[in-house]
Amino acid sequence: MEKQPWDPYAHKCPSRELLDRIGDKWTVLVLGALGETQPQRFMALRRRLTGVSEKMLTQTLRGLERDGLIHRTVFATVPPRVEYGLTPLGETLRPVLAALKEWSAEHMADVLAGRAAYDAAKGEDLSDARV
Repeated sequence: MEKQPWDPYAHKCPSRELLDRIGDKWTVLVLGALGETQPQRFMALRRRLTGVSEKMLTQTLRGLERDGLIHRTVFATVPPRVEYGLTPLGETLRPVLAALKEWSAEHMADVLAGRAAYDAAKGEDLSDARV
């Protein structure tokens, strides 16, 4: 199969949609959680990802399954048990997401300082404009 020249900067390129999915807040967190411990059940993921609604988690999991990044295994028990894990393709994102997680933890103080400096400067600008 010939490789396509995918360009996520091009408006109609499918790779942009994929990049949007991978960059989505809940996608990053779901893939990151599954990269740490798998398989995981739906409620375990929901507890781990505080703030996610059941609907949003369901939509995120379905999209990731459709893209081939996670697999869903249903066990024939009563009630049915469902587990989620990374596919081999999803596994290729583990180092990328781990690096993002590490970077954010390592640089959070710098980002907070940058925000505070920006907010202080904007506050000064606003007060100057009112005079």
